Amino acid sequence: MDQAPIMLAKVSSPEEACVFLRENRGERQFRRVEAIRLTGGWQLFSDLYSTIEAALRREITVGWSNAMTMIRLGRLYAKNLVSNLALYWEADDVRALDFGPTPVLVLGAGPSLDHTLDELAAMSGGKIPEPHERQFKIICVDSCLPALCERGIQPDLAVILESQHWNLRAFVGVKGRHINAAIDLSALPATAQLLEGRRFFFFTPWTELRFFSRLKESGLLPESLPPLGSVGLSAVSLALKISSGTIITAGIDFSYTLDAFHARSAPGHCEMERRQNRFRSMLNSTGAFRDGSFPALSKTGASVRSDPAMRNYRNLYEQEFVGNQELTRNPRLMDIMGTGLPLGVKTVSVEDAYKILNNDAARFDSKYKNEKKSSTDNSQKITGHQLESFVKREMQTLSELKDMLSGNIPPDPVRLDDLLDTADYLWAHFPDCAGTGGRRPPGTDLGFLKRVRMEIEPFLRLWETALQES
Repeated sequence: MDQAPIMLAKVSSPEEACVFLRENRGERQFRRVEAIRLTGGWQLFSDLYSTIEAALRREITVGWSNAMTMIRLGRLYAKNLVSNLALYWEADDVRALDFGPTPVLVLGAGPSLDHTLDELAAMSGGKIPEPHERQFKIICVDSCLPALCERGIQPDLAVILESQHWNLRAFVGVKGRHINAAIDLSALPATAQLLEGRRFFFFTPWTELRFFSRLKESGLLPESLPPLGSVGLSAVSLALKISSGTIITAGIDFSYTLDAFHARSAPGHCEMERRQNRFRSMLNSTGAFRDGSFPALSKTGASVRSDPAMRNYRNLYEQEFVGNQELTRNPRLMDIMGTGLPLGVKTVSVEDAYKILNNDAARFDSKYKNEKKSSTDNSQKITGHQLESFVKREMQTLSELKDMLSGNIPPDPVRLDDLLDTADYLWAHFPDCAGTGGRRPPGTDLGFLKRVRMEIEPFLRLWETALQES
């Protein structure tokens, strides 16, 4: 690392220290934290000093972890976005969704989901009613679709976030069920076409790109959700955005046991069953006790297993959503009791959740229930012409950059730098650029330019396909 001037800051909390680090030094500037005790203050406030030190270590770890994710998946995110733009113009923005004051049940695919669904079904007379018959909405993550379909439960909305092909396992057996889907613009394009219900796109920015600004200026960027890294957290975030009613979560566990990592019929559980034979049982001790895993207490007090990644998601859940807790006897966001980790929100039993979901719905104003809100109240559908104009401009930029890097047109250093900054999605995932806030090598770096040149052709083909489909 380059030597940097010493900076002094007065901070009184871990959060202030992390904000100071981000704002003054940026990302990927430090690899570790070493405490230098120059005064006796650390003896008087040892807990505060230790907490700040631990928070800074976590901040640096998360920054480098995000950079590694960007290096591995940044190119795929950009490719998926280009492909999904061809679908977006004939779909809807999630701003067209409005559940009003309707209570919402948000479902993850954790092991506790099985008990919750069984209990809710028993209280509903043996089966959870169809969407037009029940008084609450169900939003689920894509990986628990098989578990719902096995029980004959039709969700009101499935949230799709994953960008990789292995996620296709979650859609086995659900094709043709006409399930509405909220799809991240960087999700795997194939999954956006498997569910035959309405499609609603949203956007989670995975890094800072000028490309996003151009999409927004052209009216091609749907509603944005914070990049939380977990489809369960994104489902909760979306529920809070499209509903003003009570939100109750279940199956968002961030924990597992020896024999249960996911809900029954979820892709991960089915994979364990397929691999079971005389020499391999359903008790996955290798996975449960792998390096980094640790014992934890669930909401019921039972012993479960977790790992650093799941714990970070659990902490992010509390950090992101605890602000939705009101100082009343009826907080808006609650979680159903189960074998998952405590999420920092009010925990209710399945029986209480059933009563809340139905009693809150009974208080609806019938006028609101019968009122059909037009999607144009909240969002404006894009047109094929908008998309066509944008795609042609992007192709023109890439073609000019390609010609300049290939020597077909005279080099112009100023214009080259401008083209490189404009087409930043070509290089944002490079190891020396990922997680740096948009910093890149200079336009005189031959190795960098060669790598950029190799990225142009695949994206030109994607833009050409998007142009044809628009």
